[in-house]
Amino acid sequence: MATHDTLQTLPFPPVTKQHILNCSYHNWHPKYRAITPKARLIPLPSAFLDYLRSDGIVLPPEAGDEPSWSDNDSGIFSAADNHHDDDDDDESLDPSANWRDTHEAIERTIEELGGKVAPKLNWSAPKDATWIAATNSMECRTPNDIYLLLKSSDFVTHDLAHAFDDTADQSTAPDPEIAYHLVLRKWITLNPSVEFRCFVRNRRLIALCQRDLNHFDFLFNMQDKLRDTIQDFFDAKLRDTFPDANFTFDVYTPPPHDKVWVIDFNPWAIRTDPLIFSWMELLTMEVPIVPAPEETTVRLWIAEPGDVGGQASAAIEEAQDEEDIDDDDIEEIWQPEFRLVRRDDPEAYGFATPQYSAHKLPKDVVDASRGGEGQLREFAMQWEQAQKLAEQQRAEDSEDD
Repeated sequence: MATHDTLQTLPFPPVTKQHILNCSYHNWHPKYRAITPKARLIPLPSAFLDYLRSDGIVLPPEAGDEPSWSDNDSGIFSAADNHHDDDDDDESLDPSANWRDTHEAIERTIEELGGKVAPKLNWSAPKDATWIAATNSMECRTPNDIYLLLKSSDFVTHDLAHAFDDTADQSTAPDPEIAYHLVLRKWITLNPSVEFRCFVRNRRLIALCQRDLNHFDFLFNMQDKLRDTIQDFFDAKLRDTFPDANFTFDVYTPPPHDKVWVIDFNPWAIRTDPLIFSWMELLTMEVPIVPAPEETTVRLWIAEPGDVGGQASAAIEEAQDEEDIDDDDIEEIWQPEFRLVRRDDPEAYGFATPQYSAHKLPKDVVDASRGGEGQLREFAMQWEQAQKLAEQQRAEDSEDD
């Protein structure tokens, strides 16, 4: 096997468009519905997809809208804010006019799932956009909560525009049509300490690790139990049923940690975050080959009449001695590597800012979002005032010139 020094590129097997489609929620959920958290899938028409792709964030009017604080310059407003524009057509007054059936289906599904849901598209959840939500989480109680997250998420934009980027057959095969779905999961408060990412290579579970990169001391006493539980679950439910030999999957193991729920599947590709591992480790990890099962010979001793146990006992003892020798030769069973974040690991730092926000927004905006809707609104007003002062200064400078 090539060493890390001699490898110039990561030795990924070719990732095809079919591999990406196999990890789409609407493709795998029907098969694994019984082992996933409760969710509903809503097919999305092209008009709704056009809405998600459009610039700006205009939300359908809701009962009880109070547009007094929102204006057209904020970039985020309800269609009720523009009720005074008599020349606007129905679509600009209500962006859901062309997908009203979908909007109503979302309302019904939220109610069916207990009034609170977490949304995602085929592959991605809008985790990077929770800074804009009033709850600072993916908890949604209305359709507009969902639309705000989806339209603010770069992850969702990637699903819509770049699902097949960097696939091996990008230039040789046309992109297959994607049946986009909105996935609404019943909102439950998950304990992030017992969410794990699992890595499968050649239908072998070779590694697993925490998804939340914080130190949880209690996990170390449970490590063997968790590994065995997830290994048994993989062998029974996923190893021979998932269409690809190489993939990753995320699981949740709720207390008392003897049951496993599938949360998601991801392709065996560089776009999937290996978390505590590196892809070089996962791609070059030595995994012993499992030998084919050998036939077992069953020895029977038929006692002859008059044999009171002499010859029979001797034969049995001889067979037991041979088994003892064989047991001594058995090597320790190989297990997948299970990594947890230790207290002194570089990953074991808690950050007050949302996980995905710092790399995509100015720090002032991120800090304002942490203060909730009021602080974000105050920041917007301060920003607008600063822009007006800057324009006034530029006008004065121009007059001086």
